[in-house]
Amino acid sequence: MRRISGSGFKGWPRPVSLCAAILMSAATWTPLAAEGLNVNQQRAFDIYKELIEINTVTATGDTAQAAEAMAARLRTGGFPEADVHAFSPAPRKGNLVARLRGTGARKPILLVAHIDVVPASREDWSTDPFKLIEQDGYFYARGSGDDKYMAAAFIANLIRYRQEGYKPDRDIIVALETDEEILDKDALGIQWLLKNHRDLVDAEFALNEGGGVGLRGGKAIRNSVQTSEKVSVSYELTVKNKGGHSSLPVKDNAIYRLAAGLTRLSTFSFPVNLNETTRAFFERTAQMEGGWAAEDLRAVLSGESDSAAAAAARLSANSFYNAQLRTTCVATMLDGGNAINALPQLASAKVNCRIMPGEPVDGVKTTLERVLADDQIAVKQIDQATLSAPSALSEGIIGPITQLSAEFFPGAVVLPTMSTGATDGSYLRNAGIPTYGHSGLANDIGESRAHGRDERVLVESFFTGNEYLYRLVKLLAGGQ
Repeated sequence: MRRISGSGFKGWPRPVSLCAAILMSAATWTPLAAEGLNVNQQRAFDIYKELIEINTVTATGDTAQAAEAMAARLRTGGFPEADVHAFSPAPRKGNLVARLRGTGARKPILLVAHIDVVPASREDWSTDPFKLIEQDGYFYARGSGDDKYMAAAFIANLIRYRQEGYKPDRDIIVALETDEEILDKDALGIQWLLKNHRDLVDAEFALNEGGGVGLRGGKAIRNSVQTSEKVSVSYELTVKNKGGHSSLPVKDNAIYRLAAGLTRLSTFSFPVNLNETTRAFFERTAQMEGGWAAEDLRAVLSGESDSAAAAAARLSANSFYNAQLRTTCVATMLDGGNAINALPQLASAKVNCRIMPGEPVDGVKTTLERVLADDQIAVKQIDQATLSAPSALSEGIIGPITQLSAEFFPGAVVLPTMSTGATDGSYLRNAGIPTYGHSGLANDIGESRAHGRDERVLVESFFTGNEYLYRLVKLLAGGQ
């Protein structure tokens, strides 16, 4: 294991043949000398390292410092003050907006990445989460993938465009924002930019986090484009009771009532509800999968009642497929009682639902009440739903992605996806800016360490992804 310094380090994969590098597995990675890096790769790494090593944990870190650091990089790279804006809407909170000016022939493109990260404890990690560590062909650090990879790539590539004298047909705007990891609940991040500086971020469409490249056995098999997100809504379930002494138990027990309702909820499935994105997802996933999985995916798409229902039931055993098929609600927190020798006067649970785009939120509450089947279990929505319509699968977006993907990731299926989580893309979509999650960052299918212990990205993936985004943005922006 080595902690990487800004210069003089060793351990890089060979920087040539970037398009093919991603096809290598970690097992075939070979350490090589740092002098093999070109100037663009070195710049990307230096920016990445600087961002990683600024603690930007949402609640306790300093995203204003990170925004200022990236603003300084851009000014040093030749950007005028008028095109670089670092904002601090609250102490330790920062957003950055920068612009590479084009001819204005087309409306701008917006490149979005968040610079806040979730907490990470040193005692829980194998490495220091706030130092960029290279080990066994991976970069380890909190935020290495979520989302400082994209933030570093966008800043490094913006500098590269300017130094090359690139003049796109449209302005290229980079927005680095805070508080995405708490869904911008205090409106200090993307919502603040949209409200206070809409003119600086207005664009025809945006690229955001959310769609990566899936590797299987070291080979890229899919390149995802996230066009929509499920809607996160949480509910509190409450049962109240007069209570009493535990030596005189009665059948009407608040904990038992709540537990019985939750048991009924645990066996319930919302109906299958496919949309444009999930239909395309299942169609193209069936191309990659073999055997019963492919047959079931096609059966669900056919809509033939008996076979589709049986296929959906089998697919639902896989949590990922299940989440793509329907709205889900799951109990996540439980509380009850006030003393070991007293009958409970109160029992409560919190349930988090991820609602399919387009489904009415009120209908989910009604369904919960029906499934719980007990009028003594009160259901209360405890947060605000952020609804957003899916971004259209336009040829203007999918075409360039398909073209470049064939070059960088030959044989990989370009796969439209719906996120079961949430990003700031919902706020952008609601503001009339279609948003596509697409990173070019490759990782093994089945491994997801974002928000978890020892978050990491493949070293080869970091460099290939940077080059992929550099090329893709040029395809989307046009010009010379």
